[in-house]
Amino acid sequence: MPIRQMKESSEQHLVIKTHMQSSINQPQKHHKTAQNGKGPPQPLQESSNTKPPNQTSPPAKNRGRRRGRGGRKSDQGDVCMRPSSRPCTVVHKPVLNPIGDLLSTTSNGPIETGKNVCEMEMGLGFPTSSKSLSFARRPGYGQVGSKCIVKANHFLAELPDKDLNQYDVTITPEVTSRSLNRAIMAELVRLYKESDLGTRLPAYDGRKSLYPAGKLPFAWKEFAIKLVDAEDGIGGPRREREYKVVIKFVARANLFHLGQFLAGKRADAPQEALQILDIVLRELSTKRYCPVGRSFFSPDIRAPQRLGDGLESWCGFYQSIRPTQMGLSLNIDMASAAFIEPLPVIEFVAQLLGKDVLSRPLSDSDRVKIKKGLRGVKVEVTHRGSVRRKYRVSGLTSQPTRELVFPVDDISTMKSVVEYFQEMYGFTIQHTHLPCLQVGNQKKANYLPMEACKIVEGQRYTKRLNERQITALLKVTCQRPRDRENDILQTVQHNAYDQDPYAKEFGIKISEKLASVEARILPAPWLKYHETGKEKDCLPQFGQWNMMNKKMINGMTVSRWACINFSRSVQESVARGFCNELAQMCQVSGMEFNSEPVIPIYSARPEHVEKALKHVYHAYTNKTKGKELELLLAILPDNNGSLYGDLKRICETDLGLISQCCLSKHVFKISKQYLANVSLKINPAAAAPAARPFLASARQQLQASKCHPFVFLSIF
Repeated sequence: MPIRQMKESSEQHLVIKTHMQSSINQPQKHHKTAQNGKGPPQPLQESSNTKPPNQTSPPAKNRGRRRGRGGRKSDQGDVCMRPSSRPCTVVHKPVLNPIGDLLSTTSNGPIETGKNVCEMEMGLGFPTSSKSLSFARRPGYGQVGSKCIVKANHFLAELPDKDLNQYDVTITPEVTSRSLNRAIMAELVRLYKESDLGTRLPAYDGRKSLYPAGKLPFAWKEFAIKLVDAEDGIGGPRREREYKVVIKFVARANLFHLGQFLAGKRADAPQEALQILDIVLRELSTKRYCPVGRSFFSPDIRAPQRLGDGLESWCGFYQSIRPTQMGLSLNIDMASAAFIEPLPVIEFVAQLLGKDVLSRPLSDSDRVKIKKGLRGVKVEVTHRGSVRRKYRVSGLTSQPTRELVFPVDDISTMKSVVEYFQEMYGFTIQHTHLPCLQVGNQKKANYLPMEACKIVEGQRYTKRLNERQITALLKVTCQRPRDRENDILQTVQHNAYDQDPYAKEFGIKISEKLASVEARILPAPWLKYHETGKEKDCLPQFGQWNMMNKKMINGMTVSRWACINFSRSVQESVARGFCNELAQMCQVSGMEFNSEPVIPIYSARPEHVEKALKHVYHAYTNKTKGKELELLLAILPDNNGSLYGDLKRICETDLGLISQCCLSKHVFKISKQYLANVSLKINPAAAAPAARPFLASARQQLQASKCHPFVFLSIF
């Protein structure tokens, strides 16, 4: 695992971050509920009156169906381990797993109610899951290197002494929004905690499972919950919706099993107990912060930084309960993500377009960009004082506000939007040349003036960031180990797990100190080079070494290569000079590299990447009569957005080409060190003929399945 060193006077401290993390639950699919509405578009009419519906849900039937627990979406880099199919057995030798190893597992179904082999042997008469993972025992500890003490971003936790129980939750009508599910269950706990729930404060996963500390006074019970729909009432009063909630006992988690595993007496980890503890410790943070995957974000953790185009970065933290050889621990790490800045809509549009929108009309391309940027975004109205109703943007009008009219009665009496807002709310629309936002569905859309709306805070931006935004986000996330350590400690102190009512309810205690672990700094390996070079070997210092004046032992041959230039600022003569310099450096480094490309350097626009790549591929194939192209050099603009990913995907999954990308800033300012580094990357690519059959086979399978992988094979 990678470690980052921190300089201190007395001892060396390192912050270790676990990169392999498992998602405990699998996402569950839900059916979308249809919304019906009729009538022509009209300005948004609002009212504070509520009217409960005059309908009740039919009684639930006991259906024998197989259903998996809903879960959180895992972050990129998470690894899902397959549950073992072997029966669990008692292991008397300790299981040695270093802190930070991947020990949490995935769950693919509800806790089963049958006894397993271990329970019958130990006489445990309660239901639990037989799905557990068995981990291979560590063979021992190494002795090479100098010993030191490091700090890990783990906080030791005491194993609770309370019973962990799972109850199934069924909400009718079905709700697909996890936040709405939580609102329903929060109202249920508020109303019935002191009575029907027996003063229990249960944790809820937002989907199908409820976890109290101890048993509830019932095995099955039905509740009726009324909740005001905060985002309903378009063109009418907000409705009070009624939900039927059925809570049913499912199983009891085995804490004894977890204790045995932590003590090294069992090799299989009880995933259901770990999942419950993880949900319990996430419950309060879910209410305090904005949850995204397995992380939590808030503008209060650190001041947001602007990323451009109406986006800003929010700081947050990742949290996960982990079993380690030192016991149960809570893994905390810092995180950052892009959010839509909570600006007035007009100001957001100005940032999105990069120009003043108050004094000049919008072009058709501007409207398209605004529509894409605001579609699906929540906004709140500001023209009604303290009444801040929220709506989701569905589109943008093609006409300016001053031209919009709508029927106000059954005899089609028309009224303009400007007149309506003036008469209804006393609100004068100043910028009538701007279009209106459309909210609601397609059958019944409603108009909202841009200047009467503000973007709701806490909406994560899920689309692809451009190069400038990525650079700004990386500047925010890049931290020195000392600063990262301080932020982690501040996060733990701010979360105050000792005051967490859910942690208290379950008897979970979290240390506020980073875990200290013994570590060893391994000696750097000697690097060997070709004897004809000026230097035959090299000892890297602090993970770095210089390729200058060194030759590779096994220099490969590249005789057929081509170059494609996607940068408008790089002239053909400049690109040709760069390719010649790179070819010479490859030769100096010990490779047999042809000085000239097979076909002339081809220039293309970034938006035509697929067309350009296929043109070069077919031009080369026609000239060489089917011989394989060994290398494709690509010159990219510095701010290339999605060009790099698209190029790699097309080359590796469609054409079977090995490519090397170079930014235009390196083409203009040719550095010998840079050329040496690029040659070091090209050399193993030239050794790829042995891998080409595998690439061809994988490419054929991908094309047959009509899909592209998120991450595919790269030779270098």
